[in-house]
Amino acid sequence: MNTKYKQIIKKAYEASKYSYSPYSKFAVGSAVLAGSGKIYLGTNIENVSYGLTNCAERSALFNAFSNGEKQVKAIVIWTSLFKVFPCGACCQVILELAENADIIIKTGKDSFKIFKIKDLLPHSFNRQNL
Repeated sequence: MNTKYKQIIKKAYEASKYSYSPYSKFAVGSAVLAGSGKIYLGTNIENVSYGLTNCAERSALFNAFSNGEKQVKAIVIWTSLFKVFPCGACCQVILELAENADIIIKTGKDSFKIFKIKDLLPHSFNRQNL
């Protein structure tokens, strides 16, 4: 794994420390490597009304786009567990905002695997369907 990806994995871990997850106790951190080379962080923010909760990967993507980024090279999803994939809502947002990005998932204590959104959402609804 390249040095830049190792750096964003570390940043995603750091972002998980800011999780607001009083209900699930499931802290998630995410880091986006934008086309500019900048790194944007996000964490999960829960709400007692679960539908208002925002996942870490969407928070990181929205942070990047809110700062003017239009290209995403990679996105990391970090949890203390292994092999936690993005939820359906996050997959749909990744498809829209970061279709060609590498999605880096933790698969072991110190191991990670890179996926593409087409691997995680093979039968997607996208702009070509409209």
